[in-house]
Amino acid sequence: MQIALIVALSLPWLNPFALRPAPAVVQSLLSVLGLACLLLLPLRRGGLATLAGVVAWAWLLSALLSSGLGLLQYFGLSGAWSPWVNSTLAGEAFANLRQRNHFASLVNIGLMSLLWLASNRQPNTDSPKQVSRPALPLRWLGLLFAAVLLGAGNAAASSRTGLLQLCLALALWLLLWRSSTRTEVRKLLLAAALSYLGAACLLPLLAGLGFGETGILSRLQDTQLMCQSRLIMWRNVLHLIGLQPWSGWGWGELDYAHFITLYPGARFCHILDNAHNLPLHLAVELGLPAALLLCGAALLLIARAKPWAEQHSTRQLAWGVLGVIALHSLLEYPLWYGPFQLAASLSLLLLWLSRAAASNSADHLLAGPYSSSSGWRLRSALALGLVAGAAYAAIDYARVLQFYLPASARTRLFSEPSLSSAHRSWLFGHWLDFAQATSTPVDAGNATRMQELNEAILHLSPEPRVIERIIRSAALLQRFDVAWFYLQRYQAAFPAEYADWQKRDKQP
Repeated sequence: MQIALIVALSLPWLNPFALRPAPAVVQSLLSVLGLACLLLLPLRRGGLATLAGVVAWAWLLSALLSSGLGLLQYFGLSGAWSPWVNSTLAGEAFANLRQRNHFASLVNIGLMSLLWLASNRQPNTDSPKQVSRPALPLRWLGLLFAAVLLGAGNAAASSRTGLLQLCLALALWLLLWRSSTRTEVRKLLLAAALSYLGAACLLPLLAGLGFGETGILSRLQDTQLMCQSRLIMWRNVLHLIGLQPWSGWGWGELDYAHFITLYPGARFCHILDNAHNLPLHLAVELGLPAALLLCGAALLLIARAKPWAEQHSTRQLAWGVLGVIALHSLLEYPLWYGPFQLAASLSLLLLWLSRAAASNSADHLLAGPYSSSSGWRLRSALALGLVAGAAYAAIDYARVLQFYLPASARTRLFSEPSLSSAHRSWLFGHWLDFAQATSTPVDAGNATRMQELNEAILHLSPEPRVIERIIRSAALLQRFDVAWFYLQRYQAAFPAEYADWQKRDKQP
């Protein structure tokens, strides 16, 4: 049972498949199923250690396998393993997570899981002298190998966020939690750090890429303020906050707000659907009052919990993982992805269940409502609800997916005669609208409908082909003020695509 749970919790991190139009859906569905499986885990005496062990092993297994995949990618060997391993260019590594920062965060979560497992090894307590006996050589070598592999995987990711997270782990276990940290744990952490430093220097040379020309050393030297830099992005977001400070632009409206706004200075040159900083994102979409309230409440809860003074190993693991996700959330948006939502939820669950253990040495005790018979019935009902919801979402998405596949690749079970007859999707209907809006030619007969549809789709994905259809339909309707409005913003947001479009329109 526990092995099956470990596999189920690992799958969201290891899944190699991303199906457009919403590539993160498969990850999210697997995360929901993993949580449902975990809720069915029977917990009695020893339950907290069992639950924490399952979670830690799942995170560590995912991180170790992903580190191996990342090294294959870094040396340009991933193509032979397609489709089970995402293909990359040599010198790039992100395992099956499709983003280097996601990969680095997983590796650091795995490192913290390794430290928990080392902290919670079962000593021989027959004699007081044996309690502090070092781990067996074979077991110690396994732990050491895992630490070295995780350090190398982190270096292969070439993620500055991953480097900061490694520094966070060093600060937590070597400084703040030093009094409760075993010598073995400190050695493993230092081994991971030394492995990171060594791999950062050696991996580019071993891959024939040149020292300092790629990898984390190259990224640390890259200080150019280009249009895709976070500093320019955050300046734009602050400008948008200034335009709508009280109520924000609305949830999910940042990409539309970014496109529709003409900035006085430099402009972030990609579609901006997230502020890459959680407090800023809350402020720009919900408004400053809501952002201050939510962030203030979170800081207050953290201050009351005092994670820096934590002595309980399971709670240290949970706080460490939350710290990794929080640090990542200041630079990107991991909580928009299923595996990180699951990791954060499991960390909060461990903190809740270990409340008694934090003040009581009886680690085997669990919060009563969770382990009681009524709690078991509630968890079972919730798990069944999650499975049913995931099944419905999977079927709904499979139906929508057909319109993004070639006709020969579509599944007969979900085949629909046309887009107009397929608007039965409750969860993903907006992607059906997107398919219709971007695949239907604009002419005088449908110009009004196409303008309305594409202007609605602009809030979902303000990309060039959508903007071009709005301008064309407005021109056909002789709404030249509307056409000029979008023409200005198209040129500002996508200058290269705008120039190509102008050339195409001038061709006979």
